[in-house]
Amino acid sequence: MTSRPEDTDRTFPAGIAARLRREILTGELPPGSALKERDNAQRLGVSRTPLREAVRILGQEGLVTLRPLRSPVVADPSLAEVLDEIAVLRQLEIFSGGLACQNATPEEVELIAALAADVAAHHATGDKVDVFDQDMRMHTAIADAAHNAALSRTYREYLARLWRVRFVSARERADAPRVLADHQDMIAALRARDSQRMTAAIASHLDGMVRNVTRHFQNREGNARQP
Repeated sequence: MTSRPEDTDRTFPAGIAARLRREILTGELPPGSALKERDNAQRLGVSRTPLREAVRILGQEGLVTLRPLRSPVVADPSLAEVLDEIAVLRQLEIFSGGLACQNATPEEVELIAALAADVAAHHATGDKVDVFDQDMRMHTAIADAAHNAALSRTYREYLARLWRVRFVSARERADAPRVLADHQDMIAALRARDSQRMTAAIASHLDGMVRNVTRHFQNREGNARQP
């Protein structure tokens, strides 16, 4: 199918946003750094209009803080703010996981299992951002398998706002055995239609995220205090 010019115009900012998102997740653009429009347009070889739209996309995801009449900056939330957001995410995931145990089709369960298997296969050696994206597809597929459009929409919006927080946790590869075991428990719960087992697996997953994120903030503060 031939794409129309307006289709290309819509997707171009998304491509710029994807590149900036990767740079934010990997720390090339650290928290608090300014995203100067002219400098980044020149660096990326794009015009300022699609760059501006890309930054707005990242602002909606919570990766960038938009400031009136000033350059936007890479978001730098406090640990307390992050933990508040994780507490809400926990409830969304437990709710969607329980509904998925009731409503997921066999095909959806096997799709989720395939995504989990792909994450497990590449967790140790794959590109961190690519593996993370696949991990988030698995979690989103569970939310979609709940077959509640309002919940799925809310979950996607909230997950986007926690993109960097989840990546910070996911890159702790020393924690891989627990993460992958939680995934397998989620798959087993879906196949058994066991909402209690699903709740326990999700709680373990989110507890691990809290530990990893807290450790990340503590290490960052410790490094900042060093002369």
